Amino acid sequence: MPSRRSFALTLAALLAQACAGRRPPSAAGPAEPVSLDASAETYVNLVLALGQHDPDYVDAYYGPKDWAEAARRDRMPLAEVGRRATALVQALAATAAPRDPLVARRRRFLQRQAHAVAVRVRLLSGERMRFDEESEGLYGARAPIHAEAEFETALAELSQLLPGADALAARLDAFRQDFVIPPAKLELVFRTAITEARRRTKEHIPLPEDESVTFELVTGKSWDGYNWYRGGGRSLVQVNTDLPITISHAIDVAAHESYPGHHVYNLLLEQHLVRRRGWVEFSVYPLYSPQSLLAEGSATYGVDVVFPDEATYLKDVLFPLAGLPPQRVEVYLKVEALAKTLRYADIEAARRFLDGQATREQTRDYLVRYRLLSPQQVEKFLVNTEEERTYVVNYSLGRDLVAAFTEHNGGTDDDPARRWQILRELLSSPVSPEDLRVPES
Repeated sequence: MPSRRSFALTLAALLAQACAGRRPPSAAGPAEPVSLDASAETYVNLVLALGQHDPDYVDAYYGPKDWAEAARRDRMPLAEVGRRATALVQALAATAAPRDPLVARRRRFLQRQAHAVAVRVRLLSGERMRFDEESEGLYGARAPIHAEAEFETALAELSQLLPGADALAARLDAFRQDFVIPPAKLELVFRTAITEARRRTKEHIPLPEDESVTFELVTGKSWDGYNWYRGGGRSLVQVNTDLPITISHAIDVAAHESYPGHHVYNLLLEQHLVRRRGWVEFSVYPLYSPQSLLAEGSATYGVDVVFPDEATYLKDVLFPLAGLPPQRVEVYLKVEALAKTLRYADIEAARRFLDGQATREQTRDYLVRYRLLSPQQVEKFLVNTEEERTYVVNYSLGRDLVAAFTEHNGGTDDDPARRWQILRELLSSPVSPEDLRVPES
């Protein structure tokens, strides 16, 4: 493999090298069918090239260092990235369908990911898309529309659980104040939850002995928690402390960002696909791509998988550790479970706001009325929506797709071992959005 790769090579040079039996430079856009390995190199370098125009685009990369250096050095024009991504999609479509089902899924994964590169270029070039068109183009997913009436039942039940004269959002916020982790206990509570999630995950998913998660508390972020995968089975997990953190968030971060969530997903791809099979496309993770539908969906669903006994664990371990009243665990979780049923209001608010159907003030009112967010949470949501736009579909829709797929294949509450097996297989293989869809009965 050459030690340096230039982005300046012409298509003619690419084809000449291919005809001569040499591996083509990975950044050039192919005009005819090429091997999947060559396509994978092209894809990786296009992602790295696009990352020079979009600093948030490359979420993780642990491939050849000289490829990243070449992307910085040569800085491919944005329009050229889009042209070559489109050419790659066409070349992959023209390649004969592999007989091996896993390899066929690999080709489909590369097609979907490369298409998302081209769509992201269009957005960065100033093209405006409707919410559903953008989410379909980037994530291969279009969230169903949920009318306000669908949230009313949960709102009515919450209102009965939280009586009072104030608006329901204010009552919920006041209720949650009783379950905020004291700042001095934050690190201990989070580290304890992460350690337990790791122990439980290792009972079902073999993990490398040297894998690890480093934990940090940070401020000044638009997100609540984040996983930065460094390669080699190592992650940095950060939790934003700008707003008060309730106790269940410790379990969410332990499972979602760490085990069996983002950390495990990335290390399994590295272990099974990059190192074992040499599929270099999995050494890079472009945030705005179909890969995020599985990444966020499986991480959100992973909370239920690793902590099916959430009430008991909170009552016996985390509540006492944080100095919170264990006798109130049941009512706390009942309230939070009802609040979670409102999660599709996030997508509705973002869709209306980004499509120009609601002003900023109308979106604030909607989020307070139907998502029950506090004023501080509303502002953070709006900032995040302006930055991440349609990314919000990956959480609720992604979670429901993973859950439905798992249950359809026998991974129910009655068979937790099968549920873990399906999750492990999903996290260790090329998965495109259509792979998650369950046939309608």
